Amino acid sequence: MRGAPAVLGLALGALALGPALEPGFVLRYDMVFVPDPPLAPPGGGFPRAVPSDQVVALLARVLPADVVQKLLLLAVFALAASGAAALVPDRRVSPRLAAAACYAWSAYLGQRLLLGQWALLLGYAGLPWVVLAAVRGGPLRLAAAMVPAAVGGFQAMLVTLLTVLPVTALSFRRRGAAEAARRTAVAAGVWGVLSLPWAVPALGADAVTDPAGVDAFAARADGPLGTLGSLLTLGGVWNAEAAVPGQDGWWSAGTRAVLAVVAVAGYAAARRGVPYRAGLAAAAGAGVVIAMAGVAVPGVLKALIAAWTGFGPLRDGQAYVAPLALLQAVGLGCAVAALSGDAGTGRPVDRIGRAAVGAVGAVVPLLVLPGLALGAFGRLEAVAYPAEWRRVQTLVNGDPARGALLVLPWSAHRAFPWNGGRVVLDPATKMFDRRVVWNDALRVAGPDGVIEVEGEDRAARVIGALVSGRAPREVVADAAVRARLAEHGVEFVLLEGVGENTFPSGQGGVDVVFRGRELVLLRL
Repeated sequence: MRGAPAVLGLALGALALGPALEPGFVLRYDMVFVPDPPLAPPGGGFPRAVPSDQVVALLARVLPADVVQKLLLLAVFALAASGAAALVPDRRVSPRLAAAACYAWSAYLGQRLLLGQWALLLGYAGLPWVVLAAVRGGPLRLAAAMVPAAVGGFQAMLVTLLTVLPVTALSFRRRGAAEAARRTAVAAGVWGVLSLPWAVPALGADAVTDPAGVDAFAARADGPLGTLGSLLTLGGVWNAEAAVPGQDGWWSAGTRAVLAVVAVAGYAAARRGVPYRAGLAAAAGAGVVIAMAGVAVPGVLKALIAAWTGFGPLRDGQAYVAPLALLQAVGLGCAVAALSGDAGTGRPVDRIGRAAVGAVGAVVPLLVLPGLALGAFGRLEAVAYPAEWRRVQTLVNGDPARGALLVLPWSAHRAFPWNGGRVVLDPATKMFDRRVVWNDALRVAGPDGVIEVEGEDRAARVIGALVSGRAPREVVADAAVRARLAEHGVEFVLLEGVGENTFPSGQGGVDVVFRGRELVLLRL
């Protein structure tokens, strides 16, 4: 039965993804997978998709890219469930299944999935294995446990760092301060080496971070329990569209609060076989503090970001609640073990009662968040790219000219009819083996109006000053603008959503390479 938690995780993944497992690509917010992805270098902004995009591109050399996406998403659930189960000190199946279900079916996982942050979820899924390796294994085992987060990139690794340092330091404190410091330094070193794929381009990137993002990405109340209550029940993501259906009601919020209390109590009562107990609790507490910073002390966080752009990842503070999710999962497993009786004393409850407790523990997380099932009631669904997208990809990637491609209209997100109107980051940012210039700024509707967060790519800011607020046809028709774009290395212009026959077949300084119902590809 050792594989039971992983099997449960796969089953939960299939239930959660539902229609997303059909042939095609799941496109929602940051989750942008494309056919035949190129091994393209990172753009001019912060390397948020490094090395995740490159790993996907390599895997897509072996399997179709849509199959790669589904396998990665299912892996998140299986890895998360089996890892949480492995941390439960009780060896019986029922407490471990309860922990597995709690960790692989949480508001945190659901919200980040609906926000499309699959790369962060790789780090979330690997987090329990990192904790286990930190207290039981050496550097090689710890490095292996960090691989999912390393693939996920910077945010997944930052969440991992938040967890592994206090877990290592506090788990070995009984062996003396010197040993604890040595172990912590080794853990930090392993983390640093595995962070090089994104840290090196980040240090070399000419990126800037807008402090206004603190207000845009601050945790928010996604139910009747307020912001802190939402965070403690593993919700509170900044984007209201990422809420799991039904989670804002009193039933879901209230039962999740009760489940959180039971789980934390079970964790606090655990003593034997939990060497990571203090460290994981410290990481969970620190995560909640970071998550609340954008709400409680936004001015301090803005000042830090203004002083050094490296503090930018702290804007999305709710991401750092992941250690609390793991603590609650292990705590629920411990609570189920306590209610099932102590197997070591010969005084367990009868077999039927023990099985019933275990079944309830594994099912309750699903009952308090039923809206995650079936692709969050259709919010996740697989679709096919129109043929003209593939045609444009082939034309651009097969062209020997190495100039950049500019995407218009000048906005980051799209809602294509063929994708069911779901909002997604423009797929053109991932499809081409050259520099793609796009508007990486963000507009977020807040309680006091729309918050505009400037993009991180300095070159995109310069080009944005030329094209922002102008219709695509105007931009290309202006000879002076075309000349400036050429100066910045722009070779192609991709117009999206312009409609068939709405652009002339050619004009001075512009060649129409492709014209479709939705896309027009121009060469300057």
